Amino acid sequence: MQNYPNIKLLLDTHVFLWLMNGENELSIKAKEILEQSLIDGSVAISAISLWEISMLHARERILLNQPCLTWIKRSLEAPGITLYPLTPEVTVESTSLPGGFHGDPADRIIVATARVLGIPLITRDQKILDYGKDNYLHCIKA
Repeated sequence: MQNYPNIKLLLDTHVFLWLMNGENELSIKAKEILEQSLIDGSVAISAISLWEISMLHARERILLNQPCLTWIKRSLEAPGITLYPLTPEVTVESTSLPGGFHGDPADRIIVATARVLGIPLITRDQKILDYGKDNYLHCIKA
């Protein structure tokens, strides 16, 4: 399995969408952390985020300015972004998150990815932020 020693920050799916679409939705703190992390090349997204984006697009819950696969491929070429795969460690962790985390599979995998890597997750998802308040995860509010 490939090693990812430089990854220091994980983006939730909506944060990745905002970043790639140039939307100014982030808090000042999150923006500063993200900008520095992009320069360092230490930002990751979970592979499940690509599935989530594809599903949102297919259900017309988000609009992209180009075909979905083209948008995804171009976004992954952005400097500083690393795609983190769905590893055995992440899959197992996602099934046994402590504290009774909710059942959404994509959220479980994203949270598990951050926990396995031991890095903060930038999100605005209130359920994930609440989970972080219980010290199961280091969250940065987007």
